[in-house]
Amino acid sequence: MELYALARAVPSSIGDCALTFLDRRPIDPQRASAQHKAYIDCLSSLGMSIISLAPEHDMPDSVFVEDTAVVLDEVAVVPTHGLESREAEIPSVAEALTSYRPIAFLPDDARLEGGDVLRIGRAIYVGKSRRTNEEGIAGLAAIVNPLGYVVRTVAFRGCLHMKSACTYLGRDTILANRDWIDVTQFGDIEVIDVDENEPHASNALAVNDAIMFPSSFPKTRHSLAARGFSVLLLDISELQKAEAGVTCCSILFRSLNYAAPE
Repeated sequence: MELYALARAVPSSIGDCALTFLDRRPIDPQRASAQHKAYIDCLSSLGMSIISLAPEHDMPDSVFVEDTAVVLDEVAVVPTHGLESREAEIPSVAEALTSYRPIAFLPDDARLEGGDVLRIGRAIYVGKSRRTNEEGIAGLAAIVNPLGYVVRTVAFRGCLHMKSACTYLGRDTILANRDWIDVTQFGDIEVIDVDENEPHASNALAVNDAIMFPSSFPKTRHSLAARGFSVLLLDISELQKAEAGVTCCSILFRSLNYAAPE
């Protein structure tokens, strides 16, 4: 079965990105672009077919496509962005996804970002945040509950998106910073803790049998390897200045026998 990764190139304006928990530091767009290319090359080496969107240089956060849609096997859910300045990013992503999934749109008052959405089997955990509100969570549930999914609201703190506090690694295991999230909200699941000196290390991207992971967190990387995970290190230091992790820059989904309407 073919696997896809939808991604958008780094805009030249990335230095003007929105920040919430980090102080602003200069971002080198050329270096960020080179790091993004290495990220895309890694996805490709893991068997992903890349759907590339053109850069949107007047949209500083547009490289972070994860926030613009939640793609399941049955449907692509397109929200109203949690940050008004990012709403212009959504139409091009929705248009690209129409070739692969039916599209469902959330109501205008339903704010939701993909960085707050974590799927484990048929359970979809959604973090209520500055960017995702109760209407967004309820709107997602209204679409996916009839498809056999269960939506559960998760509380977290200390970071922009829930996937900065924890990510799913496969093998019934999450990587988490327990200072930012109560892992008991995920039920009976294995937990790998980030190193206490690497609080931002909770964001990892599981692709097939590998884990894509920032090279800036060596102690947590050692913990992942010690638990038997194959870890591929990436330098995303420029993107991290924009509050990014490795999940932020792509939307991953499987191919299906889907014919887009004429």
